[in-house]
Amino acid sequence: MAYDRAITVFSPDGRLFQVEYAREAVKRGTTAVGVRGDDGVVLLVDKRVQSRLVVPASIEKIFAIDRHLGCATSGLVADARALVDRARVEGQFNRVTYDEPIPVETLVKKVCDFKQSYTQFGGGRPFGTALLIAGVDHSGPHLFETDPSGALIEYQASAVGSGRPKAMEVLEAHYEDGLTVDGAISLGLQALHAATEGKLNADALEIAVVRTDGEGLGQFEKLPTDEVRATVRGFLDSLE
Repeated sequence: MAYDRAITVFSPDGRLFQVEYAREAVKRGTTAVGVRGDDGVVLLVDKRVQSRLVVPASIEKIFAIDRHLGCATSGLVADARALVDRARVEGQFNRVTYDEPIPVETLVKKVCDFKQSYTQFGGGRPFGTALLIAGVDHSGPHLFETDPSGALIEYQASAVGSGRPKAMEVLEAHYEDGLTVDGAISLGLQALHAATEGKLNADALEIAVVRTDGEGLGQFEKLPTDEVRATVRGFLDSLE
């Protein structure tokens, strides 16, 4: 039991229980999906609004980090906000120091280094959130998944949260090279539709796009509610 307390230390069989518990917090979170296309990256999140008294717009699961960068989160949203604030500061440091937008991979590694540091000292705990970080830089569109341990992996398409297994089945079966942003949105909705067992709620859905701007960078945009509703309605109509 000593290895199961607040201090993150290795158990005799090489496990870090606090990190594993943080991953469980992610697995219980809402489902977030990211899909990379040739002309941008799409992020979609089912906010899982469980009461009609909740104002859906007050629940934020997709965040802008920089003009060319954004992220979707699953797990503890309060932890995610702290990481997003850190990421925004790193982006501004890069602009001040080098007079250019921070490369996507560099930003992701800095965030993951910060997350990893909380697995190494007493009195702290790992961040109970996973981030899907999407952006476009001079090397093209990118989609990274970050883990509570501080690990990172770049994907063509990925999902985090409670619906990850079903969403990943759809993504692995239907992802194709050469997707446009519109095609990526359609595939992401298909994955969320499977993850929610067909219970897509347009009012509880967030969609964001980082599009290439023709100058080697991206432009982050969160789609307005009316556009999200119209997109979901069109997707559901196509299934009938």
